[in-house]
Amino acid sequence: MKIANLFKDIESNTIAAPIFEGAEYPWEVLSKISNFIIELGMNLPKDEYTMISENVWVANSAKVAPTAFIGSPAIIDKDAEVRHCAFIRGNAIVGKGAVVGNSTELKNVILFDKVQVPHYNYVGDSILGYKSHMGAGSITSNVKSDKTLVTIKRGDERVETGLKKMGAILGDEVEVGCNSVLNPGTVIGSHSNVYPLSMVRGYVPANSIYKKASEIIEKK
Repeated sequence: MKIANLFKDIESNTIAAPIFEGAEYPWEVLSKISNFIIELGMNLPKDEYTMISENVWVANSAKVAPTAFIGSPAIIDKDAEVRHCAFIRGNAIVGKGAVVGNSTELKNVILFDKVQVPHYNYVGDSILGYKSHMGAGSITSNVKSDKTLVTIKRGDERVETGLKKMGAILGDEVEVGCNSVLNPGTVIGSHSNVYPLSMVRGYVPANSIYKKASEIIEKK
């Protein structure tokens, strides 16, 4: 579940690479996203990015639908696409070539380059690795029903995050099937697939196929 295992070549795959320096687990950076965006945005090349409103920077090569809402602070990186009625509430980094689709909602997130959340997704308090993809209607649930702090389950192990709000961490090139729910504290290792209509909780190893909680198989 460590940053080094979930994300490879961070320097090349996200403008947010510096935020991970000194951290061991990815959820450690969730509380730092807002301040990081503001500091980074102030130093972006003015000939490549435009500040369209206070603390919201959009790359000149990005495509943003006129019906999309982008709250502060946020960075929309080069060649990203923010489609019709996307709702970016703030504290969001949308990576190079990423797609934020129709009626998708983002809040306190880092989307690495080429991430796709293209249809009716909710992604909150989460980090999505390089080229990860969430199918239509799949969402992250970021608050437990009893409002207690999020604990990540890995077999018999319990890892305390100290966070009330944490959605999901997806490693590089994870595929999440349509209409799946990623419960608070879900961590999915790189190159894994989640079946449609799944309810996922806890840790899913890299290179796995998640069919259901009792059936997680290794890719061959």
